[in-house]
Formats: sequence, structure tokens, C-alpha cells
Amino acid sequence: MLIVNNLTKSFDDVQVLRGVDLEVNRGDFVAVIGGSGSGKSTLLRCLLGQEKPDGGDVVFQGVNLAKASWWTRWEASKDWSVIGSTDQLNGRRSAFRNVVVGRFRQFSFWRQLLGGKPSEEEHVRAMDYLEQVGLLDKASQPVEKLSGGEKQRVLIARALSRGAKLIVADDPVSNLDPHSAERIMESFKELYRRETVTVVCALQNIEMAEKYASRIVGLVDGRVEFDIRARRLTGAERNKLLS
Repeated sequence: MLIVNNLTKSFDDVQVLRGVDLEVNRGDFVAVIGGSGSGKSTLLRCLLGQEKPDGGDVVFQGVNLAKASWWTRWEASKDWSVIGSTDQLNGRRSAFRNVVVGRFRQFSFWRQLLGGKPSEEEHVRAMDYLEQVGLLDKASQPVEKLSGGEKQRVLIARALSRGAKLIVADDPVSNLDPHSAERIMESFKELYRRETVTVVCALQNIEMAEKYASRIVGLVDGRVEFDIRARRLTGAERNKLLS
């Protein structure tokens, strides 16, 4: 689904990514872990076209995003969703309305421009997705009244509503209490197991990666130090991440 080849990126004189190679298969849950400054967030932004790499390729479903036109990238972006800041949500709208709005991204450019209206079936799907993330009872509540963890789950439901094949998340549990963080990671695990949605998630928490991901990619100083099936990391592997 996603192939990254010799990806490099610098900011001024600081090289952040140093020839990153990565392959992500359909249905994977890849946790990208590393210390502060390892390049996790920059890698994710390059994958999504939010940062232009200095060199290398990012091939998503056969399309080289690093060399594609803005229109081609826009078309390709219909198949992915970003779980980031909850500022993406409209706080005054209900959880249900926020999820339904996500479906507009799948409409044609002209239908979006003219203001497409979701069908009754799409309304039913939105409720189904809220139920999947455990928020059916919060569907009518304004998002501004939800907890941080609940807002993150609304984002996940909205990603499903969009029909996302790839979900990219940049440390979505960093500011959550332990219980809410576990709920979010459980939701991601259910996505790749039940919905065959591919998840790429940057994490600071090594234990979360070991427990929930299917693969762990360790970044050190902008390079892939290891790429393994998820398991408990050895002391040597942990030390590499902290060095």
C-alpha cells in the first residue's frame, strides 16, 4: 500500500530524515517509535504531503506523491485520514454531525463545491461508526462537551465515515489519561483487525506500541534502526532509541 524509498528531509542546516526506507502493507498497524527529534512527525508529514521531502519517493497505492501534481495528491488523499489535533472538529456541532461531515470528502470536487447532502444510508453509517468506537450514547452531544479521549474517537469514527483505507496518527494518546489512551489504541487495533484499515501511528510510549501494533519501526536520528513484528523490545533495542 505504501512504499517509502530513501526519504530525506532537512530544515535549514539540520537533517531530520536520513534515507528512510519503509514498506507498509494493507491491514498493517505500524507504530513508529523514537525519542524527541528522531524524525517521527516529519516522516508522517512527508507521507501525507504536508512537507515536501528533499529527496526520495513516497508511493501510495502506486502513485508517487513526492513527484505528483497537487490534483493527483488531492485525489489520493481521499483514501487516507489524519488523526491529529481535535481542533479538526467543530466543537459546537454534535459528535454525529462531525462524523457525517467527514463523508463529504468522498464526494466529487464539484459536489463538494456545490454542497452535497449525505443520504439516509450515510446517516445510518455514521451512527454505526460511532457505535464501533463506543460513542453511540454521545452522538447528540456537542463535541466541546466531550473528553479528550472521546474527541479522538470521534475523529476515528469520522475517518471510517470517509472510507479511509489508511489512517495516520501523530501520537494521538500523548495528552490523555491512561484509560482514555487504552481506549484509543484498542480502537486502532480493532480497525486493522476487523475493518482491514491500515494504521501508521507515531508514538512516544513504547509499551503501547508493544501491546497494540502489528509492527514496530524504531527511528533514531532520522534513520530506521529496526523494523520488526510487534513484540517486547529487548534492552539493547530500547537503549538504541534512547541513545
